[in-house]
Amino acid sequence: MSVVNIARPVRYLCVAAVLAVASLWVAGAGTATPSGAAVTGGAPAPGTTPGATSGCTQTKESLRPMGALPAPGAMPRGSTMAAIAGRGRLIAGVDQGKYLVGYRNPMTGDLQGSDIDIVRQIAAAIFGDPNRVQFVVLDVADRVGAIERGQVDVVVNTFTVTCDRQQHVDFSTAYLAAAQRVLVPINSKVTEIEGLTGAQVCTSVGSTTEQVLRALPIGLHVVSLPGIPDCMVEFQRGRVAAVSSDDVILAGLAAQDPQTKVIGRPLAHALYAVGMKHDATDFVRFVNAVLERARSDGSLAHSDQRWLGVLDPVPQPAPARYRD
Repeated sequence: MSVVNIARPVRYLCVAAVLAVASLWVAGAGTATPSGAAVTGGAPAPGTTPGATSGCTQTKESLRPMGALPAPGAMPRGSTMAAIAGRGRLIAGVDQGKYLVGYRNPMTGDLQGSDIDIVRQIAAAIFGDPNRVQFVVLDVADRVGAIERGQVDVVVNTFTVTCDRQQHVDFSTAYLAAAQRVLVPINSKVTEIEGLTGAQVCTSVGSTTEQVLRALPIGLHVVSLPGIPDCMVEFQRGRVAAVSSDDVILAGLAAQDPQTKVIGRPLAHALYAVGMKHDATDFVRFVNAVLERARSDGSLAHSDQRWLGVLDPVPQPAPARYRD
């Protein structure tokens, strides 16, 4: 049985419960500002780039695996993996509110989804047991800090590779490609983001999707909340006009709430990867070897098909790219 450590107050038991809240649609843009939300409008300061707050504009590729994976339970002496094995569990930062990606099954209480499958593959490679995991539930804005503080070994939480984040943490190769889009009420006549000019659009604080929205010169009022489930609560109360996130996340929301739909062209493209402590190069290479095996044996594609089959087309595993 996996150990679950909730590192934030539980504001919702699961996405299914959140999406069961009765919808209250409010016409027009005159919606109330959600309590505690950060609301801004317009583009960022001239010369800034979404996802790049430190002058960094180009991501670097990951590190190539070094030979075959060691046998489970036989990690190299002195390695990061040996330290994790000695502890007896992998500590993974995840989300519990992204249906199909990382969410709590309301029937069993277990965490599951495409991101959770990645965590279990890493645990299985170290221990021979995919359940030797302590899950730490993180808000989007806490992902980098949790790695830097040593609170977690890995973050697998729709974690987009950006060059700014690479100043603080190391990433594996990408395991999934996603595209940012918008969720609106099913009866909305809006077909593109420009139709929301002057409206409040909600997304996760500290996310790349937030930065993309702020950079759009169309007069959006961006509402930033700790997570997309929080945005959905405000959306269903009629306090925001739309929610923007990656398509794999929005697909899960739309699958659970038939009163919503995903619209518009991709606003940005993102590559999800596993985040790890900066300069833990042995562990980065090890995780990349786990992902390489998952690509080769089809288990990564099988996971994507199982969880993300509602998307058309189904996302394909991202190809590995190395800098060495």
